[in-house]
Amino acid sequence: VQLVESGGGLVQPGGSLRLSCAASGFKVSTYDMYWYRQGPGKEREMVGIHHSLNGGPWYVDAVKGRFTISRDDSRNTVYLQMDSLKPEDTALYYCRTMISGHFYWGQGTQVTVSS
Repeated sequence: VQLVESGGGLVQPGGSLRLSCAASGFKVSTYDMYWYRQGPGKEREMVGIHHSLNGGPWYVDAVKGRFTISRDDSRNTVYLQMDSLKPEDTALYYCRTMISGHFYWGQGTQVTVSS
């Protein structure tokens, strides 16, 4: 099982980025996929969840209406579309899944929102 995030970078406030989480060793369509972030001096927090089966996505209040999680089964990849970015969104962003009771994390991709 491997998760590889990409798509981070430096963006101005109000800008957009799309993060990718490419999975291997399992099908993203089969498991819930999570996005987390950890900002400077902050604890890691859950940003959103893409459920594999029933139920709509879930987002933390701070990103509702601005972030969208989607999935491309043909690419076995989950995305985090981030719009209207704010300086407080600056963080290292990770994707995560849980398979058979084990957590699997990617290495993270850095997002910096600054003018």
